[in-house]
Amino acid sequence: MKVLVVGATGATGQAIVRELQSRSIPLRALVRDPAKAQTLLGAGVEIVPGNVLDRYLLVDAIGDADRIICATGARPSLNIFAPLQVDYLGTKNLVKAAQTKNIQHFVIVSSLLTSVFFHPLNLFWLVLFWKKQAEQYIINSGLTYTIVRPGGLTNTPTSDPLVMAKADTLSSGRIPRSVVAQVCVEALFIPAAQNKIVEIITSPQAPSLPIAELFLQV
Repeated sequence: MKVLVVGATGATGQAIVRELQSRSIPLRALVRDPAKAQTLLGAGVEIVPGNVLDRYLLVDAIGDADRIICATGARPSLNIFAPLQVDYLGTKNLVKAAQTKNIQHFVIVSSLLTSVFFHPLNLFWLVLFWKKQAEQYIINSGLTYTIVRPGGLTNTPTSDPLVMAKADTLSSGRIPRSVVAQVCVEALFIPAAQNKIVEIITSPQAPSLPIAELFLQV
C-alpha cells in the first residue's frame, strides 16, 4: 500500500500525513509549494509538486500510489470561483486521474450539511453545494470510495468518543482533525468503509467503540 495525500499542507492534510507516518504507511504528498511542504511535513515524506487544477499532471503525481486521501478545500477568499475550482473541478480532475491509474480506494474529506442548500455557509460562494457535487461525481465514478463528512474541525485533542452516522443524519458537532485523520486512514483497511458516506463528530455522551465497528453500523 502507498497513499497519495492531496492537500497535505493544510491542517487536516498534515494530520493525515502524521497518522500515516505513525503507522509506517508509505505516502506521497501532493503540494503546490514544495518548500513549504518540506518545512511543515519534515523528512521522510515523498513530496510531489502539483495542483488539482492541472489535470494533465495528476496522473504522474499519483505515481506508484494505489490509494488516495483527498483533504483539499477552498480557503476563504474574495475569489467567488474558489469552491467551484478547488472543491468540485479539482476533485473531478483527481477522480479522472485515479480512474486512469486504477486507484483501489479514494477517500475524501468533505463536510457535514453538504445536502442543505439553504445553509449560511453557502453564502461563501456555494462552498457546501460544490462539495456535494464533488461527492456525487465520486459516487458515480466507479471508484471504491469513502466520503468522510466531519463536523466543525478543531486542533484540540479530545478524549470524547467518536460518533459516526450515515449521510444527512448529523447537523452539528465538532471533531479534532487528528480523529478525522484516524477515520480516513482506518477506512483504507476496513471493507465496511467502502462505498459509504459517513458523518463524524465527537461527543462525551457517545459509547466508545472501535472505528471498524462504527463503520459496520453505518
